[in-house]
Amino acid sequence: MNASTYEPGTLYGIGTGPGDPELMTLKAVRHLRDCPVVAYFTKRGGNGNAFRTASEHIGREQEKLPLVYPVTTEIPHGCPQYLDLIERFFDDSAAEVAGHLECGRSVAVLSEGDPFFYGSFMHVFLRLQGRFPSCVVPGVPAMLAGSALLPRPITMRDDVMTVIPGTLPDGDMLAALKGADAAVIMKVGRNLPRIRQALRALGLEERAWYIERASMAAEKLLPFIEAPEDAAPYFSMVLIPGHGERR
Repeated sequence: MNASTYEPGTLYGIGTGPGDPELMTLKAVRHLRDCPVVAYFTKRGGNGNAFRTASEHIGREQEKLPLVYPVTTEIPHGCPQYLDLIERFFDDSAAEVAGHLECGRSVAVLSEGDPFFYGSFMHVFLRLQGRFPSCVVPGVPAMLAGSALLPRPITMRDDVMTVIPGTLPDGDMLAALKGADAAVIMKVGRNLPRIRQALRALGLEERAWYIERASMAAEKLLPFIEAPEDAAPYFSMVLIPGHGERR
């Protein structure tokens, strides 16, 4: 039978949450179990955090489709070589997923945290948008798992919370932090020294918290002044609670 005679499969973006399997939603588990193909992002030689989180809900009969990153931290993320490699990787990943969808097989693409919040799934979605039916299942973002560890709420009353990627240029990072009541800094990694410099310049070090692997077995919460001096692990963030008070 020609592939064109099939009804196309549905593309599912499955938010798997921040790492704790118990933080997956019932809807995510239901759609994951129903899909004949499960795709997941991973570096070479592994299965990836999202796959590990969801593994107990993935059956032996389901086809596994690893989407293996060509690079992770080997070269700087902002350099032309990295951008070229990663764009081609997402092109190829979307094509692999599309091959199954065209044959009528729905695909669950696992996404760490939330699919549309700094998630890799969005790059496949944008390449296939309009070609196939799709369903995005939201997940618990890592920043909310991290904020649950704090000794006070991250936002109260009229606090404005700003989410800042640590990859921002120094001036942009300072400007974003200046206008925030509360802040979440993602994509910490090798940017930790620059983040420290920005927090110090604005007098925010004492308010800030450093978190690694929120909700995972190895989670770590530290006052920012006790954070590592150099690079942080991939699963790390900096949180700055707001000043909101009950009225």
